[in-house]
Order: sequence, then structure tokens, then C-alpha cells
Amino acid sequence: MSSNPMHLPRVYGLLAEFERPEELVEAARRAREAGYRRMDAYTPFPIHGLSDALGFGRTKLPLVVLAGGLIGCATALGMQWFSTTIHYPINVGGRPLASWPSFIPITFELTVLFAAVFAVLGMLGMNGLPMPYHPVFNAPRFAFASRDRFFLCIEAKDPLFNERSIRAFFESVGAREVVEVEE
Repeated sequence: MSSNPMHLPRVYGLLAEFERPEELVEAARRAREAGYRRMDAYTPFPIHGLSDALGFGRTKLPLVVLAGGLIGCATALGMQWFSTTIHYPINVGGRPLASWPSFIPITFELTVLFAAVFAVLGMLGMNGLPMPYHPVFNAPRFAFASRDRFFLCIEAKDPLFNERSIRAFFESVGAREVVEVEE
């Protein structure tokens, strides 16, 4: 038998609302210092220092883009080499069949194309997009996250999650309102 009966809603986390970006950054920094690791912030615009306060690590997207560029370069060189030496060899003006200077424009273009496609797909995959639904959308005042309010959510998956202590923590850092977010 499940520990959570079907009729009880499952908690996603606690969401705190702040009026100013400085309050949000300070709350995120203090939450990180308190040991909370599973949290996220929602703001109407980028805030300098927020990703550091949340403890976000460096992204792996540059490696994905590099891999895409290298695959594009290898594809272009391989395709051109195969077509000029194996598939359709034509001796033009006594030049070698695999004349690499003539390969440069297409190699450059495919390198950029593959890197761009890998960048877009990598960004979508790493961000978990497209995401037409997220539990925080259920919070009553969350619509203000795209206008003029700032939110910090500590998820129930956090090892230190305790509803009472998190509520007390959010109130101590000046949260305007704290709501429970259901899954």
C-alpha cells in the first residue's frame, strides 16, 4: 500500500514571493547556506548573481556545440573527399583529386550549421523543454512572475525539506507570501 493515499495531493514544494530582486538573491543565498539544494527561482527578467546564489554549475552546452561543430566539419570533409576521389573522380587542370582548398567553404558552412543545430537541440534538452506544464503554474499569484514579482521555490525532493522549517525560513528572509505548490 502506498504511503500517499490517492485522494491527497502530492506536494511539489513551497513557493515564496518577494517584491524586490535583491530580496530574492539574498533569500536564495541564505537558502543555499542553510543546506537547501533543490530550489529554483522565477523572475520577470535576468538578475545578476542569482544563478550563483542558487548554486548552478557551469553548463555543458559549449561541449555539445563543439561536438556538433566537429561532427559537421568531419561530415563535410568526408563527403567531399568521397565524392571527389571515389564516387566521381574528375581530373581538372592536373590538380589532385582531393584538393583541400576547394573543400574550405562547404566545410565552414557545415561546421557552423551542425554547431547551431546542436546548440538549439542541446539547449532544449538540457532545459527540459518544451515544458507546457509545470507545478508552479498552479500557485495563485505565479502569473506575476512575468510582470513584477520574484519567486523562490524549494522543492519537496530536497533532502532537508520540512514544510514548517521552510515556511519559518521564508518568513525570516522577508517573503511577502508563502504557498504550498501541489504536483
